[in-house]
Amino acid sequence: MTTAQRWTSHLLAIALPALLIAAPAQAIVTASTPTALHSDTDGDAEADRQAVSREIERFRSSSITISQAMAIAEARHAGATTADVSFDGGSGVPVYRVKTLHNDRIWRHTINASTGELVGGEAALPLTELDREDRSNLAALGAIRHRLSDAVRVAERAAAGKAISGGLVRERGRLNFSIVVVSGDDLKEVTLEPPGAKGK
Repeated sequence: MTTAQRWTSHLLAIALPALLIAAPAQAIVTASTPTALHSDTDGDAEADRQAVSREIERFRSSSITISQAMAIAEARHAGATTADVSFDGGSGVPVYRVKTLHNDRIWRHTINASTGELVGGEAALPLTELDREDRSNLAALGAIRHRLSDAVRVAERAAAGKAISGGLVRERGRLNFSIVVVSGDDLKEVTLEPPGAKGK
């Protein structure tokens, strides 16, 4: 990371709370390709870059935003909250894959990125079938005031782009929102620690 990039990241982390008072307390923006998009199979960096470029182009041509996809999925069950969302342009029709939490179940929804329609049915998985760490993360999500939709809004402003995926991650014992944002031709990963999530 260059000195300019360090200063930019540092300034964003300082300025962000002042910009969005009601938003999560701290944002860390990195301009590198997010870890989830690195391929471990063949090590062909050029093929990886081309695949990411194709995904970004399909994302940009979509009519539905990630925030709209989350709202559509959450509306399926009153009181549901989104735990994870990602854009998938690799299959025939570009879709958002949205996981919502409602009544001790994780609901999986596939939302058409062009029309906003639900693709196929929805599937539910009881929380009891998840491992302990996932159950703990989801319990913490239910206990904090901020939602993934809040984190998406903050990340899009911080990285000057549009979110393509987001979810919960636990790093060094802290629950964070991790949002990947398309900004220009780059992908930026924004990590936000929701207030009240430190001890969860």
